[in-house]
Amino acid sequence: MLGDSNQRLTQPHWAELPDEELLKINMCDLELSIEGTPLEHRIALIRQELRDRNLLFEPYFWLSDEWFCADGIPGIAIPFYLAHPRLEKLERAQLLEVEGGEEAWCLKILRHEVGHAIENGFRLRLLKQRKKVFGRSSLTYPEYYTPKPYSKSFVLHLDPWYAQSHPDEDFAETFAVWLTPNSDWRERYKGWPAINKLLYMERLMGEIAEKTAPVQNKKLLDPLRSIKKTLAEHYAIRKEKYSKETPCFYDKELLTLFSDQAAFSKNLPASSFIRRKRRLIRSTVSRWTGTYQYTIDRVLEAMLRRASELGLRLTLSEEETIKQFTVLVTVQTMNYLHSGRHRVAL
Repeated sequence: MLGDSNQRLTQPHWAELPDEELLKINMCDLELSIEGTPLEHRIALIRQELRDRNLLFEPYFWLSDEWFCADGIPGIAIPFYLAHPRLEKLERAQLLEVEGGEEAWCLKILRHEVGHAIENGFRLRLLKQRKKVFGRSSLTYPEYYTPKPYSKSFVLHLDPWYAQSHPDEDFAETFAVWLTPNSDWRERYKGWPAINKLLYMERLMGEIAEKTAPVQNKKLLDPLRSIKKTLAEHYAIRKEKYSKETPCFYDKELLTLFSDQAAFSKNLPASSFIRRKRRLIRSTVSRWTGTYQYTIDRVLEAMLRRASELGLRLTLSEEETIKQFTVLVTVQTMNYLHSGRHRVAL
């Protein structure tokens, strides 16, 4: 029987531990399974979407430390924290968000990863027309890339410009849009060059419909049971990675909205304002830009500290300051993204 979000999970020995104790546990000792969790239901939905398109392809799934689909493997790794609500809580405490935590978000990521897996299963990267439409998979994967926000040559699915990062991501994002039920992609992308990619995807999927994928291996790369690092070590590595992605903000940006002049000395300190509105601004900018909340939070922490050092205070009402400060952080983050340091993660 399929699991669902209301199904009661058997509680492991670590489920009631406080964060500081839970972080000491080795990841291989978590003894997690997809079976009986909301993930089982979500995977079933994706498999049904494939059947509805007459695709016999059945990707397999396992738990690891992050989302990925490795070259040559017709299967998908899912991050461990989605297999238990206690670990989702820890993930949020450590990194401020749970990537794929909500069902709709999880399904979007799964569709993207299935795009990679079906390419692996049918060796679609070798097709001449696939190379012509999307580009060569042999291109070096960038650690960062420079998005073109106004380009209509790419679909919009996960991060608003993720399809631009590499030909393989372009394929996976296009597949995900094509697979999504009721996406109305013909109308949405009408007049865009990206419509040609979607039309090609429909023809290509029609060609492999009701066919068995020639690649049938069940290789598991970095399964959770083999990862011996502790949860503390895992999060230290991720935090270091995301912190390196933090853009630079300078005093002049803060002084466009706040002031250190005596005329505003009785107004609310800018540092207090940032501290109070931090969560709201962080989530809003993350939603608009596709940047990790942890990265934005490092920015806000630096801005809060600098605003305090400069003795800055509000010059406008709080309501207006929220609007302008959110735009300020968004613009600076966008400038940072366009400078060529945009994440490639999935």
